[in-house]
Amino acid sequence: MAIDPELTAYYRRLAERYAGVPAPADAGARRARFAEIAATSRLPDPEGVAVQELQIPLPGRTLGARLFRPQGEVRQRLIVYFHGGGWVIGSPQTHHIVAALLAADTGCAVVSVDYRLAPEHPFPAPCEDAVDAVAWLAGQRQALGLAPGFLALAGDSAGGHLAAQAAQQLNGGNAVRVDAQLLIYPVAAPVLATESYRAFADGPGLTRDEMTWFWTQFIGAEALAQGAAHPDPRVHLMAAAPVRPPATVILVAAHDVLRDDGLAYADFLVRHDAPVITIEASGMVHGFARLQPEAQRAREWMRRAAGVFRDLLDES
Repeated sequence: MAIDPELTAYYRRLAERYAGVPAPADAGARRARFAEIAATSRLPDPEGVAVQELQIPLPGRTLGARLFRPQGEVRQRLIVYFHGGGWVIGSPQTHHIVAALLAADTGCAVVSVDYRLAPEHPFPAPCEDAVDAVAWLAGQRQALGLAPGFLALAGDSAGGHLAAQAAQQLNGGNAVRVDAQLLIYPVAAPVLATESYRAFADGPGLTRDEMTWFWTQFIGAEALAQGAAHPDPRVHLMAAAPVRPPATVILVAAHDVLRDDGLAYADFLVRHDAPVITIEASGMVHGFARLQPEAQRAREWMRRAAGVFRDLLDES
């Protein structure tokens, strides 16, 4: 199926807006451009969802976070969310509407974490932030008035990678248990030679060259060259067997270089006895979760995925 026409029109407008403007050359410039673009795709917060800023005190650093809480719900379940952006760009602000709508669609409280970014804070800093933030928030569920016996993680793109590796690490220990995860077109491995990387190398939404640059900022060129042989499961999610993998919903975009990452990770989890539901969003491109204000079908796919995830939570 062809790319959704509303998304095609969106990227055409974007190309016209930046025609003749030099591409951002470094991480700071890319962050500024992305924030500028994201600011054009906003909606009012969903009715009945309250927003609160949080501070997460961790050893040696404090992370910001944004709590989205549906009103009228008692003892809501907690979803900890990690934004996309290749571990380099993005923030809870650029992904505000994604987290807000996820809270509205699931009836869960969603905390969007402002983790440290590469290249200033390369691997393993973002991974450590994800694990430590989840552990801290899990310990605060009672104080926040949330259901103390349930914990879910979610994220899109590189944020999906951070959520998945955090779940793997935490469920391999004894302190915190992740019950479920929603991974939206997640990055799964430093392997840029899959069929979807070949088919959609030039985007739209995300290109192979952009993903190469993001991986390089995150782990370095030498580690990226290891590709499928990379031994660290915090980098290559399928490098080691997971312990007690959570119930999982994986949503991939049909026209996305990362489509096969998500499908491969779903198969990996199934082989290790995790309950997994995979959704392939036809007509969608990378980043469509953030483009719900721009395309009706993007909104429909995200609402469908949230409904499936909510049902999975009810069964867990």
